Amino acid sequence: MRILNFLTLAILLSSGTAGLAGEKKPVRSSKPMVSMEENGGITLPAGFQASILADELGRARHLAVNTNGDVYVKLDKLNEGRGILRLRDANGDGKAEDISGFGNYKGTGIAIKNGYLYASSNEQIFRYALDKTGVADPENPELIATGLWDRGAHSSKSITLDNAGNIYVNIGAPSNVCQVKDFTKGSPGINPCPLLDSSGGIWQFRVDVKGQSYNNGKRYATGLRNVVGLDWNAQVNDLFVMQHGRDMFFQHYPEMYSQQDGALNPSEEFFRIKPGSDCGWPYCYYDMNKKQKLMNPEYGGDRNKVGDCAGKTQSILQFPGHMAPDGLLFYTGTQFPEKYRNGAFIAFHGSWNRSPEPQEGYFVVYVPIKDGLPSGDWEVFANGFAQDLKDPRKARFRPCGLAQGPDGSLYISDDQKGRIWKVTYGK
Repeated sequence: MRILNFLTLAILLSSGTAGLAGEKKPVRSSKPMVSMEENGGITLPAGFQASILADELGRARHLAVNTNGDVYVKLDKLNEGRGILRLRDANGDGKAEDISGFGNYKGTGIAIKNGYLYASSNEQIFRYALDKTGVADPENPELIATGLWDRGAHSSKSITLDNAGNIYVNIGAPSNVCQVKDFTKGSPGINPCPLLDSSGGIWQFRVDVKGQSYNNGKRYATGLRNVVGLDWNAQVNDLFVMQHGRDMFFQHYPEMYSQQDGALNPSEEFFRIKPGSDCGWPYCYYDMNKKQKLMNPEYGGDRNKVGDCAGKTQSILQFPGHMAPDGLLFYTGTQFPEKYRNGAFIAFHGSWNRSPEPQEGYFVVYVPIKDGLPSGDWEVFANGFAQDLKDPRKARFRPCGLAQGPDGSLYISDDQKGRIWKVTYGK
């Protein structure tokens, strides 16, 4: 595994996707690769500050931090032939000048637990043993699960782990609302939805069994269109997830949903998951205006009908629609003030289906949690990522992954350009 200093890596990233394994001579430049702007260009509550650990890494998705402070970044597009980057601040100056890469697959999921690093492609989950220097054998990971659905939409396999040797993976449904013809006005929903057999939920696998598939995994929860942000809450010993809601209410049903209603609905829902939970997709959605779970129009809903949705798993908190929650983290550190402890940080990546209404999201929020339920209103914690919300494609940054360092710092990733922030308090 070849080690690059931070400046060299940034130059190489701009030159294409030739493999890191090739001994390409570094090209040096006098261009500063790390911005000196205050807080790395974002705003934070009083007492907090942010530094830029690394920049211009590419499509940086989820993050994991080892006990020695090394930050591992999963990339959704290969960067010099590698899909995982290890960032090390060797001299303690707040910048990762020691960067290495491995894993020749793109993806989103990454996590560290009990001396192992877990990472996912869009079809598989891998496990790497960690030692004092980092990943012990980066070229030969164990294959934990394989054959997971990748149909080209909602394909990211986000992961988290419990304390009993299980790993949980999102398998998103490659659909808007399971219609006969997807994203087509007037096309009815299929009932029962055949996609739920292999997608649209959370699957559970063992961490110590190689080569698992649908046959020996367990469908832990269903009725979830797509989950990118998920985390295990050890305080209450349950899985929590953020669902991406469906699209096209106003476009397909203007008689029921105004343009503003279509921007606000459906809610982005925060669920506390139990084994066997059914959260209702594609049959149901949560209406932000009416404050209840209703039947989708494709399944006979008229914006009043509750039907079978009354018996589905209810979300514990709802957010306005089309903000795209991509990261979820329960904060267990002690560096931040008492109010943040055991609460949830959620990274909203921003979406597209609010147009032509103003865009929303592109921030990190905080939700106070007590005994596994929200104990107060959610609030924006980190903001200013996008800077221009008129066109999502022109957003400067889009927050995606969240991770906690061993010192209680909070790390945030951007998958637009690949900036990594380290947020600290009182330092």
